[in-house]
Amino acid sequence: MLSVFTIAVKGTWGRMLAPTHRSPAVMLSSSIIRHHFNGTFVTPLSSLTLAALLERSTREYADMPALGFAGESPYTYKEFGEQVHLCSDVLRDRGVQPGDRVAIIGESSPHWGIAYFAVTTMGCTAVPVLPDFHASEMHHILRHSECRAVFVSERSAAKLDDFDRTPFAAFILLDTLSLVEEHNHGTSLKQLIANGSRELRKVRSMALQFVGLQLAVPKEDDLAVIIYTSGTTGHSKGVMLTHKNIVWNVQASQHIPPMIAGDRLLSILPLAHVYECSLVLVMPIMVGASVSYLRKPPTAAVLLPALAIVRPTVMLIVPLIIEKIYKSKILPQIRKKLVGRMLVGVPFFRKKFHGIAGKKLKEMFGGEIKFFGIGGAAVAPEVEQFLREAHFPYSIGYGMTETSPLIAGSMPKIQRYRAIGPIVPGLEVHIDAPDPTTNIGEIVVRGPSVMKGYYKDPERTAEVLSSDGWLHTGDLGFFDEDGHLSIRGRLKNVILGSSGENIYPEAIESIINRADYVLESLVYQEGGVLVARVFMDYESLERDAADSGNEAKTREQIARLLDDLKHTVNSQVSAFSKLSRVIEQVEPFEKTPTQKIKRYLYISR
Repeated sequence: MLSVFTIAVKGTWGRMLAPTHRSPAVMLSSSIIRHHFNGTFVTPLSSLTLAALLERSTREYADMPALGFAGESPYTYKEFGEQVHLCSDVLRDRGVQPGDRVAIIGESSPHWGIAYFAVTTMGCTAVPVLPDFHASEMHHILRHSECRAVFVSERSAAKLDDFDRTPFAAFILLDTLSLVEEHNHGTSLKQLIANGSRELRKVRSMALQFVGLQLAVPKEDDLAVIIYTSGTTGHSKGVMLTHKNIVWNVQASQHIPPMIAGDRLLSILPLAHVYECSLVLVMPIMVGASVSYLRKPPTAAVLLPALAIVRPTVMLIVPLIIEKIYKSKILPQIRKKLVGRMLVGVPFFRKKFHGIAGKKLKEMFGGEIKFFGIGGAAVAPEVEQFLREAHFPYSIGYGMTETSPLIAGSMPKIQRYRAIGPIVPGLEVHIDAPDPTTNIGEIVVRGPSVMKGYYKDPERTAEVLSSDGWLHTGDLGFFDEDGHLSIRGRLKNVILGSSGENIYPEAIESIINRADYVLESLVYQEGGVLVARVFMDYESLERDAADSGNEAKTREQIARLLDDLKHTVNSQVSAFSKLSRVIEQVEPFEKTPTQKIKRYLYISR
């Protein structure tokens, strides 16, 4: 039995979308149909392809900043488009044909975006690869996808030293956009221009026109990317997304991050993940916003100066980042004085403390943030409570690689506590086999942004994608009476109690993670009982121990904290959800690109 919620039936978006939050509405003029969004007029796309999107943006936002490193001169949209076309020409000149796969391996940067659009707009398929992948995993992806060319950063190039490059028609260093030929150190694209490639595009176009042909133009249903996921189950799958999947999703989601021309974003997540690529590369390019990147990993020493320089208006992050800020910066400031420790438990004073801290947090993020999107994993309840009471403009989104990615989300002003929001207009979402008591069931999705399938894997595709287009997400959730979606964990993570009860480990983990000195936790069943692994905030423990002069007692304190934690959790859960053991996790948990714990690595022990 299906519990059904669709936009057409409920009409939730029709009620919600006041003029300031309206999706692009079509307006007629005597000369051209143009889309109206947040007071700006944009020519509609000729097709739902990345090529059409880039062509429109480079024309309409030509002199505006597009991509660059924080604190450095960015590429304008015109310059960005020129670099994209040049990269495409170089790939064609080396024999790369439409339909070929081209890998992009490297850290997020303006050149990553150039490579991505160069590959996809010429009709090839981009294969983004996380630079943190092990060399053997990279090699598997390159072989499985049969890549004909590769863009790779200098930092990741060593992982390909033992890989047979014979199939590669081109090997390009991302850092400098240098074409690496055998027996030389690389010819930069600027050098190629100087050597005659400036006229390459014009000459090729003229030659093709002479014989009645044109450069290949990708179609909406052509494959744009294959994204190999590294999920919590440990099985890497190549998700096939078409041009229409991606472009449709960023258009349909455009009102959720209220992004317009001139907005500024700071990118701190891997572009090889669809969350960052679609919403912090493709969407900004679509609307004329600018994106800044970091040259080093986003530690506090790197991130804080960049935030002051960029002063982002829009940011998208994963929960772990804001949770670390809350536990390492916000809480210690509130609790450093006795009065703070005494009053923080009183709602009235807690809200006052959070309001003051919220103003400082906005200043830390540059002072102009209007949208702070959080996605990729669940947000700790106490962190969300802080964001609400701090009046910070946060919004929680839900999606997955297989849906390009966004499925549901909301504007900060209508964000509900412990909920996601309405579904993206144009998608259908059902709750499959809902529990009669809780209404919780599997989230099932159908619509234009649902993937084509898993690359070379029809069996796995058939497991999640039905013949009539419904994608089984594997996530558990429910709708409230107004159509706002809430998530309650993963279907595969549900533990069956001794009397047949459903136990949701994520719910228990959220209680554990609220405790002082706890950074992360993992709940699972072992030997018929519930066990929790807990990774402590050792930095805070050691600092507090040093302040009290009891460094030698840190181990005793940890043992006591773990025992207290078990009793605290068991006092707040049902009898069938009580923990039998709480174990210290000495090293940080291994995680996916969106910072979800790879559960299979620990549960199988």
